[in-house]
Amino acid sequence: MRFSLIPFLLLAIPLAEIAAFVVIGGQIGVWATLGMVLLTAIIGSFLLRWQGVGLFNRINAEVRANRVPGRELVHGVMILVAGVLLLTPGFVTDSLGFLLFVPSIRDIVWRLVKDRVVVQTMGGSTAGPGNPGAGAHSGGASRDGVVDLNEDEFKRTNDPASPWSGDRSSLPKADRKDGGSANGL
Repeated sequence: MRFSLIPFLLLAIPLAEIAAFVVIGGQIGVWATLGMVLLTAIIGSFLLRWQGVGLFNRINAEVRANRVPGRELVHGVMILVAGVLLLTPGFVTDSLGFLLFVPSIRDIVWRLVKDRVVVQTMGGSTAGPGNPGAGAHSGGASRDGVVDLNEDEFKRTNDPASPWSGDRSSLPKADRKDGGSANGL
């Protein structure tokens, strides 16, 4: 029998939050407890914005250097999760959220998941565990933007209305380069 962690967490985290509210509220009072929850939400929103902007700049730098920003994208997801955790009222979620804002903690998580992450690029190539940067010249877009197609990957048709077609007789008189004759170019 396989034990699933998610249903357990859906029950354990709210119970831990209730216990933390009772214990902390009993020690420092209700208003101070509510003030701390509000303060952590405000601090979390500032951290989310500050680290999010820095991460966006690092992703742009990786893309400009023609590298797949896999690590930065995973860090972005963790920063987003950290922001959601900090905006969720509670001390347990706030603690987890603040931990995810620490870059060294995110690096530890990255090392644990990097072998399972596959980044699909727009050119059809994938970079991941068994395929680092493959596909750059095999039917996908290369780094210089050139798409190399095999003969069986395209079909050439003759479109008489195309401006690159040799037959211009189907075009309106004003669109013909020769002023109206159907003889063409």
